[in-house]
Amino acid sequence: MNRRILKKIAALCALVIPAAASGQADVHFSQLYETSVLRNPGLVGVNEQDYKIGLVYRNQWSTISHPFQTAMLTAEGRFPVSHASSDFVSVALLGYYDKAGSVDRKISAFYPALNYSKCINPDRSTYLSLGFTGGYLQYSFDPTKATFNNQYQNGFNPGVIGETLPQPRLGVWDMGVGLNFNTIGGKNKDIMYIGGVSAYHITRPRNSFYNELDMNLAVRWNANLGFSKQASDEFVYQFHANYAQQGQFRELMVGGLLGWNAVVKGAINSVFTIYAGAFYRHKDAVVPVFKLRYKDLSFGFSYDVNTSQLKAASNMRGGYEIMLIKTGNFPNNDAATGKVMCPRF
Repeated sequence: MNRRILKKIAALCALVIPAAASGQADVHFSQLYETSVLRNPGLVGVNEQDYKIGLVYRNQWSTISHPFQTAMLTAEGRFPVSHASSDFVSVALLGYYDKAGSVDRKISAFYPALNYSKCINPDRSTYLSLGFTGGYLQYSFDPTKATFNNQYQNGFNPGVIGETLPQPRLGVWDMGVGLNFNTIGGKNKDIMYIGGVSAYHITRPRNSFYNELDMNLAVRWNANLGFSKQASDEFVYQFHANYAQQGQFRELMVGGLLGWNAVVKGAINSVFTIYAGAFYRHKDAVVPVFKLRYKDLSFGFSYDVNTSQLKAASNMRGGYEIMLIKTGNFPNNDAATGKVMCPRF
């Protein structure tokens, strides 16, 4: 094994081992504005339309090791409480799958979510939303793909292990809660503001395959902020920020998108919009983003350009992420006629 490969392995271990030792296992996506249940359950249903179905796939670190592959499927919908009220209830289902490393360490998760949005000011579409999510996490690995030092005895002998391995599966229950506020401002009601806070792993679920080890997931605190302004019939711009803290680890991501609308005469909403922008994950990556929306379908692509200390091994190549979103309105719903107004992000 040459020195270059050893350096890459050492760099990868320096990145992965501290996180595993502290019980941090949360997944994240660069197109954060499409992952409401993972950021804040108070964001569920806070959308311009009644339902939203999304698929996100992420592949990273393929240049230095077995790639980290993450896929997420989410669906959410909102329903008016009554004809006499502007309040609404939202529900969501989230499932994700994450695989990494030479022993195929996997995380599978299923999270339903429930959110109640209270209308404070109908004229400004001002809402305060409280959301809850509770789900099931399963961790696993493939022990047949693990190798150990004592297997190398004048050559590789896979029949010799000499290690006591734990059960390769661990299942735990988890819970999160979030609060979100959104409103419309500006003289022409063309600016949308949104902000919230949330906490995940408040039950501190166990995160070790070994029963004798007292290792639990740290609570992850999250804060989200964003605004969108319709600068003209053709142009709209957005700003997003997200801060997460879990144990000793912190992540700050900020950035924005500029959108161009293809205006069709007589249409209530633009039929075609192109977005382009960039985000910065502090001390980790610069992320250019492209998004295309046609009617109720959206496609997004982003790429992490690694800027951390790992860039010597990664050659500044982090990974790509693709997103596909379908939105729409339920038939015969007051929300579809514009009674309930929420930000478009």
